[in-house]
Amino acid sequence: MNMSEATREVYWNVPYHNLIYVFLAPTLVIMLWGFYRRFRLWKAGKPALRTDRLGERVDLFIRNALGQARTMRNTYAAVFHTGLYLGFIVLVIATTVVAIHADTPLKIMQGPFYLFFQSLIVDFFGLFVMFAVLMAWYRRGRLKPAKLVYTDEANILLGLIFVIAFTGFLIEGWRIVVTEDPWGLWSPVGYVFGIASAKVMSTEAMTMAHRGSWWLHMAVSFGFIAYAPFTKMAHVVFSPLNIFTANLDGYGASLKDIDFEKAERFGINSLPDFTWKDLLDLDACTECGRCTAVCPANTVGKELSPRDIILDLQKLMHDSSDELLEIAAKRQKGELEPPKDGEPPPIPIIRDDHAVNKEALFQCTTCAACMEACPVFIEQLPKIVDARRFLVMEEADFPEGMMNVVTSMEQRQHPFPGTQFTRTDWADGLELDILADMADPKEAEVLFWVGCGGALVERNRSTVRATAKLLKKAGVKFAILGREESCTGDPARRIGNEFLFEMLAKGNVETLNGYGVKQIVTSCPHCFNTFANEYPQFGGHYEVSHHSQYLRDLVEGGRLQPVHEDHRHVTYHDPCYLGRHNGEYEAPRKVVAASSRTDIVEMPKSGRDSFCCGGGGGMMYVDEPPDKRVNQERAQQAIDTGADVVAVACPFCATMLEDGVGARKGDRNVSVIDVAEMLLASVGDEEAPVAGESSAG
Repeated sequence: MNMSEATREVYWNVPYHNLIYVFLAPTLVIMLWGFYRRFRLWKAGKPALRTDRLGERVDLFIRNALGQARTMRNTYAAVFHTGLYLGFIVLVIATTVVAIHADTPLKIMQGPFYLFFQSLIVDFFGLFVMFAVLMAWYRRGRLKPAKLVYTDEANILLGLIFVIAFTGFLIEGWRIVVTEDPWGLWSPVGYVFGIASAKVMSTEAMTMAHRGSWWLHMAVSFGFIAYAPFTKMAHVVFSPLNIFTANLDGYGASLKDIDFEKAERFGINSLPDFTWKDLLDLDACTECGRCTAVCPANTVGKELSPRDIILDLQKLMHDSSDELLEIAAKRQKGELEPPKDGEPPPIPIIRDDHAVNKEALFQCTTCAACMEACPVFIEQLPKIVDARRFLVMEEADFPEGMMNVVTSMEQRQHPFPGTQFTRTDWADGLELDILADMADPKEAEVLFWVGCGGALVERNRSTVRATAKLLKKAGVKFAILGREESCTGDPARRIGNEFLFEMLAKGNVETLNGYGVKQIVTSCPHCFNTFANEYPQFGGHYEVSHHSQYLRDLVEGGRLQPVHEDHRHVTYHDPCYLGRHNGEYEAPRKVVAASSRTDIVEMPKSGRDSFCCGGGGGMMYVDEPPDKRVNQERAQQAIDTGADVVAVACPFCATMLEDGVGARKGDRNVSVIDVAEMLLASVGDEEAPVAGESSAG
């Protein structure tokens, strides 16, 4: 047989097949109407710039929408999702090819293309789709992971997909057998279906079954197309769009600014106050539950569930669609009036009968694990902080521990109301330069920003002393601000007091710019993040390094030469605000490697998947239930590695993990030590922690 002659009759045994276009028209109308209804709801949100930096967005789209990069992180889900995703793409292309071949002058379904793609490849991917559906059903029916949302809709959608693929193979198999198709073996799955049918069915029966099944296949396919926009299946459109319009500046720069001169309300407790991108986020959710599965608060049994917050807001958006559209129309016409005093906002989002309740909102550590885990780039964290802002600035309704912190920052410019230390006590005996006392402050090439957690918490004073000593040993010309240093405002902003954050930020920028500061080194990832990602909007443009980055460079440049190698086994805890928020994972590990003879024993949850210490988002200052402490969960993960040392690179983490390790280590001798302290010990210093000793004691 000549391969170039390979083809088949498209509408064999199907009279009146042109009626498919009669049915296709209303199908497409319903589908487009369904998508338009969603689009119209998003448009009701406030403006947001998410179409800039086109090249970066295209790259993100290719890697994560087409390449499914984040979906691939979970092996089981990756297999069946890839089967459904690629299978549908191939089957849609194949159906389009059939239509072009049958109903236009272009006869493209023939020859090698017909055999290799239209027959062999399409069969393979059709089988892949059926296998993927069975995997998904097994996962939902037998494995039953807690993170999933279990609905009848999901089973209906899977059933429709399976019926479409299954009837497609039946139709193909019966045609091959009845017509004695000479190219039938090129469609191996359909061929098997046909041969199996021939053992129990006559030619006449297969012919009749073929005709009925063809129309059934068409009806189910068209029904699925029309039904999809009204179900979670709509994510095949919304998720790629959400990825394309994702935040490009990292989690550390994801919080919205507030224009205090124009804002009618501070924070968000009204659905119409979200941006269109926030509303798109709600519809893009695939209900996979990965965000909740990695949430540290949820892991230890607290109420917070990022997935449920998004899904509750999604339900609220659709239940209130008419009111939302009415508000948007009034806003566009300039007729929208702000609520009167005491009047509830339209479509309030903070409700005790929903997951968006006050207690859950203030359990968030702002670690951004939910955002990192989300395969479609939903931004849960900014929505939580926006809701916190409303409760803090409009209602003054937030946990007592956080209230005390805010009051302390307002009165003393730091978040530790009980401390007796001053900003410079930690530096006793080190003879450090203070900018205000220098004849020419610009002689200092680096400002060492000590931070509240370093200067005012006893446990962390050894860390900042170690950093300062290492800078001196390396011959770095640096200075500190001393008493002029105040909190960067990170705790205030994450708790929800944006006004206090802005006040502190403007004051710090004025001080730093007044001294002509260009380069900053800080031991605190929270300060690092604030300087790098949030101060530029206030005119604070600095070259910012975390102390692990700067110390790594000093070691690699030969300015620090470790000579004493620690033989203890070390595990390293990634700080959320250095790792996930700012993408720095290697620098602290290189400092540990320079200080230790043994390789780092990585915890299962490390790097971008690291588990929070529990101290971010103001949670460091809240008294948590004894059985629901994130720091103890993380400490147990570190202890389970068998390591003798838990290396840290953050004062929050040092404080939280030292407390957690103390509660969980039992008879084990496990120390929590900052990477700067480890490096100082390796280059030789009498104050550095020695084997078996905690850096705090």
